[in-house]
Amino acid sequence: EVQLVESGGGLVQPGGSLRLSCSASGFSFGNYGMSWIRQTPEKGFEWVAEISAGGDANYLTDSVKGRFTISRDNAKNTLYLQLNSLKTDDTAIYYCLRGRDFSSRGQGTQVTVSS
Repeated sequence: EVQLVESGGGLVQPGGSLRLSCSASGFSFGNYGMSWIRQTPEKGFEWVAEISAGGDANYLTDSVKGRFTISRDNAKNTLYLQLNSLKTDDTAIYYCLRGRDFSSRGQGTQVTVSS
């Protein structure tokens, strides 16, 4: 059974940073690309970032380029998302996905950016 557990969210002021983690189990993590998406009541789901299985290629949506970094540690079966220079518009629930499979997401982790 695919299981993804997101963590690391919290309340942060604009300009602050957070590091999100996604712990994976139930599949061969190193064989799959992984993604981060986020959800807000206003915009629904938004794709944020994607990384290849080996971690040698990654993609970010334009609104987070230069501020967010996606990475992974295949030895630890863990995916990361470093969030820097946070803006109020980044407030959302963040989920990780196996590939782009929406059904694989976990419970999510809440990121709230507010002064």
